[in-house]
Amino acid sequence: MSPKPAKSNRIASAIVLLRGQGPSLEVYLAERAPQLRFFGGYHAFIGGVREPIDGRDDADGDDRTAMRNCALRELFEETGVLVDADILAATTPEQRAAVRRDLLDLETGTERWNELLTHSSGDARLREFCRITTPPFAPVRYATAFFVAELPAGQEPEIVSGELVGGGWWNAAAALEAWRRGEIQIVPPALILLECLASGDVDRFCAEAKARTDRYAAGELHHVRFSPGVLLAPLETPTIPPATTTNCLLVGTESIWVIDPASHDATEHERLFAMCDELTRDGARIAGVLSTHHHPDHVGGIAAVCRRYDVEVRAHEITLARLPDGCPHGEPLADGDRIDLGRAPDGSDGWELEALFTPGHDRGHLCFRETRYGALVAGDMVSTISTIMIDPPEGHLATYVGSLERLAALSIGTLYPAHGPAVREGNRVLDRFLTHRRAREESLVAALATGLGTIEELVPVVYSDTDPRMHAYASRSLRAGLDKLCEEGRARQQGDRWSAIV
Repeated sequence: MSPKPAKSNRIASAIVLLRGQGPSLEVYLAERAPQLRFFGGYHAFIGGVREPIDGRDDADGDDRTAMRNCALRELFEETGVLVDADILAATTPEQRAAVRRDLLDLETGTERWNELLTHSSGDARLREFCRITTPPFAPVRYATAFFVAELPAGQEPEIVSGELVGGGWWNAAAALEAWRRGEIQIVPPALILLECLASGDVDRFCAEAKARTDRYAAGELHHVRFSPGVLLAPLETPTIPPATTTNCLLVGTESIWVIDPASHDATEHERLFAMCDELTRDGARIAGVLSTHHHPDHVGGIAAVCRRYDVEVRAHEITLARLPDGCPHGEPLADGDRIDLGRAPDGSDGWELEALFTPGHDRGHLCFRETRYGALVAGDMVSTISTIMIDPPEGHLATYVGSLERLAALSIGTLYPAHGPAVREGNRVLDRFLTHRRAREESLVAALATGLGTIEELVPVVYSDTDPRMHAYASRSLRAGLDKLCEEGRARQQGDRWSAIV
């Protein structure tokens, strides 16, 4: 029995469906619909959230039966595959097809599915082998039980288009190679498990997966990869809510650059060192540290990493001058400078990391874009869990918007923010932030036109969609918006009041 996850987690089950043996072993990966908010367009194992029809925990808190029921139902609902031998023996194909239609039709109800479950005695062909909980960078975290099952004879997955748009059988190593070539995207937990499955031995796979995920549960950093060649390590930092972590990114496979080792906490340093040491044992080297900007929730571990691996930190010259003591400086980076990363994950040469000067949130802010897949380390230019605060005089809204527009004009693959999970199709995120800024400015102009003039009067109106507890932060960004209007001749300031110029 596993420990109870936090109440804020969503409870889920996922199924690693296999067919064949040894070198011919294949795993079924489903393709998620591109428009889905959660991992849209990615390949994943079949799975979903536990529902009331899956049952409750036992009196002693044991949830294994309910989690198994969830896995059984999700696999049947999404693919039509039923792996419970007792249910198969007690029902006809026509009966099972009718039950699946009920499950897919939310209006019909689930009575017939519950009737099917009465035939089950807990067939061992559906075996739980590990659990993974989403790291704390995500606003929605999933505590997922993973099961392994062999495709029963005479059955074949059949996807009904909806949340899933397709699926297919993959050799684990071939799926990883396709991912490294940039041909498909795979959700991070599935990548972890596919690496374990590449041996072709199911028992070994289950043992290795459990050992690795048990280490994650004990506090080791997950190997979170949204795109090839970038490891995301969320570290606890004293950052602005709702974020609680800052993403440290490890970019490269042969020469690895550690971007924004953010935490001041020694325990977090040790977690990061453990990940870096594992990579160096596999033949990589830590080449250096890169800093997007000097804010405290981004620089806390720079000195520690530099000491540990005898490397220097590189950043924009404005940032280098403002880093904490003990950070050995390398060459400053200017806009367009490129860093050699060696061979890309797919073996291709000429892989580089380009520095992009993007001031506005901070005067020395840099983003970094790798050249093979177009992934962007965006720092504090965007967030996937909140907006970005522009805090004058350091922050300058017109400059920030100009930097956003410059990034949006590039071809961006996966976007890695400093706060929140990475997302594919980074250009959509950048466009959304630009749209948000324009809408916020229109709201400010409209509020000024009504005669509201002080920051205290304007914040509740312009930021009516924001938690009042965050209004102190919002007031700083509002001031940046007022400064921009004044610079453009659209507003004037008199003391602590502003008014529109029409």
